[in-house]
Amino acid sequence: MNAPLSTPRLIEIERFPPPYYADDEPEESKIPLSQYLWILKRHRWRILGFIAAAVISTLIISARLTPIYESTTTIDIDRQTPQGVVGQDATRGAMNDADQFLATQIKLVQSDSVLRPVDQRFHLRELEHQSTEGPRAEDAPVALKQLKVARPPNTYLLQISYRSPDPQLAADAANAIAQSYLEHTYNIRLRSSASLAAFMEKQLDELKAKMERSSQALAGFERELNVINPEEKTNILSSRLVQLNVEYTNAQADHLKKQAAYDSVRGGSIEAALAASEGETLRKLSEHLNDAREHFADIQTHYGANHPEYRRALARLNQVEASIDSTRKEIVQRMAIELQESEAHEAMVSQALADAKAEFDHLNARSYQYQALKREAEADKNLYEELIRKIKEAGINAGFENSAIRIADPARPALKPVFPSLSLNAMLAFLFSALLAVGAAVVSDLLDKTIRDPEQVARTLRAEVIGTLPLMKNRAAALVEGGAHSERDLSGFGESVRTLRNSILLASFDRRYRSLLVTSAAPGEGKTTTAANLAAAHAEQGKSTLLIDGDLRRPSVHRNFNVPSVVGLSNVLLREIGWRDALIQVDSVPGLQILPAGPPSRRASDLVGRGMVELLEEAAADFDLVMLDAPPLLGFAEPLQMATAVDGVVVVARAGQTSRKAVATVLATLNRLRARVVGVVLNEVHKEMSESYYYYGYYRSYYRAEAK
Repeated sequence: MNAPLSTPRLIEIERFPPPYYADDEPEESKIPLSQYLWILKRHRWRILGFIAAAVISTLIISARLTPIYESTTTIDIDRQTPQGVVGQDATRGAMNDADQFLATQIKLVQSDSVLRPVDQRFHLRELEHQSTEGPRAEDAPVALKQLKVARPPNTYLLQISYRSPDPQLAADAANAIAQSYLEHTYNIRLRSSASLAAFMEKQLDELKAKMERSSQALAGFERELNVINPEEKTNILSSRLVQLNVEYTNAQADHLKKQAAYDSVRGGSIEAALAASEGETLRKLSEHLNDAREHFADIQTHYGANHPEYRRALARLNQVEASIDSTRKEIVQRMAIELQESEAHEAMVSQALADAKAEFDHLNARSYQYQALKREAEADKNLYEELIRKIKEAGINAGFENSAIRIADPARPALKPVFPSLSLNAMLAFLFSALLAVGAAVVSDLLDKTIRDPEQVARTLRAEVIGTLPLMKNRAAALVEGGAHSERDLSGFGESVRTLRNSILLASFDRRYRSLLVTSAAPGEGKTTTAANLAAAHAEQGKSTLLIDGDLRRPSVHRNFNVPSVVGLSNVLLREIGWRDALIQVDSVPGLQILPAGPPSRRASDLVGRGMVELLEEAAADFDLVMLDAPPLLGFAEPLQMATAVDGVVVVARAGQTSRKAVATVLATLNRLRARVVGVVLNEVHKEMSESYYYYGYYRSYYRAEAK
């Protein structure tokens, strides 16, 4: 036998993993998508059952509900003003306010003025179970819960829908609401036209008085000017001014001409006298003068001064010269008279022109006042006539119904109800129940604080899972039957135990464990069964193995092997018997001996402290492996003493039952005691617990195929 291993165990303390404390926050990592898929797979039957129950319940409830029918009336709203109304042309409203206009009409359909007559006719509020008792409820605005007014996109249509258990009532109510809406719009237009006519009639008297005052002022002004139309007189004066201006210009020209002729004639020039209008007589006299002179010159040549011919020729010459001189003087006098007449005519024309211009300016100045009075009188008259026309048009238009809003499609009783819709309700129930079930499954998994799989232990507790044991029934009976080909092998449990054995004993190459402590956080974790099967598996290799039942409070190892526990560890620690004398050989498992707990004792912690270390050292020298089944570590003192006396501690946790916090506390306690923690064993695992255990589903099928 080898020497005790207490000293080497203390030498390897530095190689222990870093201490883990319960207050440390675990390193949380992102949960992969595969984990969510596994959660769904794990809870698939619950999810499917919940969905099926929800869908079936929804269908049953929907089938028992009262069917509701819906009827719809379609109203066409034309933005164009109807033709044929007096004084109005067909005009179309602005298109950029179509949405606002239709939204206004929708609110108008839902107004109290439209709905109240329909409610009084069909008692819709009572059918909708609305309270109508009391004066306040009666006077409150009518609002129908089953009424829906909608506008199809990109149209000028309004759809008025009403729902009722009675399809005929639904159609009648929808049509009545549409008709009430048309009548309400007609009444609004009628009242508006009547109000406009009344307002214009009030303004008519004042406008009539104003028109009469302006007409009287215009007539008085015409009497003052003594004309009917000053504009015509102004035109006459304007023409006269033009004519006088021409005459004045001609008079000035004639005056200048005669002045020049007079000045020339007055200077004594015969040529100027000849150029005058009276120069014809003078010209003839000048010709006679020339003849007389030639005749006198001829007589003077032949006769002397005393010759009668001479005197006769001279007298003729003097007579002609005297006639010319007299004629010239007459011409000068006549031209002077004509010049005076020309000056007088020019002065008279100038005075007439000045008088006409003064009269024109005076009349033109008064014409502006006349035009202002005339325009005011005409404006008042036109406004008065227009107002009378508008009043007559308003009275006529008030009798026309507005055809821009009309019923395009009346409502008819529906054949099929719109509520409840079995297919829609079933689909919604399926959708929401699926979301709820999946959410509940994911949330329950996230809120689950128990240990489930090795990856979770490594991520949250920073500890190693050295093995997993599948869920088994009656494992103790299988163990008692013993043998490598027992029932536990067919289930895969035996293979899991052997895998755990190799994981523990083959993990360390420089040394091997001679003593192991198997404990748990709380009772019922399966530590005793694990220790018993692990010891049996080790013995099956031909190795001597000792299994000690260290739970002196509730011993159970002897029940797993059907051996008596009259004498055991408690007697050995009390020095009543030697430990070798209390050993029991297991017949079904050669090489395995058991040291039962013996009689239970309340002084377990005191007993363990007396000689447990010496017992383990001696047993490790005699056996290849000493397996110690200890009580749960939390709440008991003796497991702490046992953990310091063995080479390694195996912590058993029940998968899906043991909380991570409890295991974390156990690991922290063992690390604080400098005990060597071999790892964690997950007990009672199954393939539905985590995707890490998928292979357990193949054990039974594999062994069955091998048996065939």
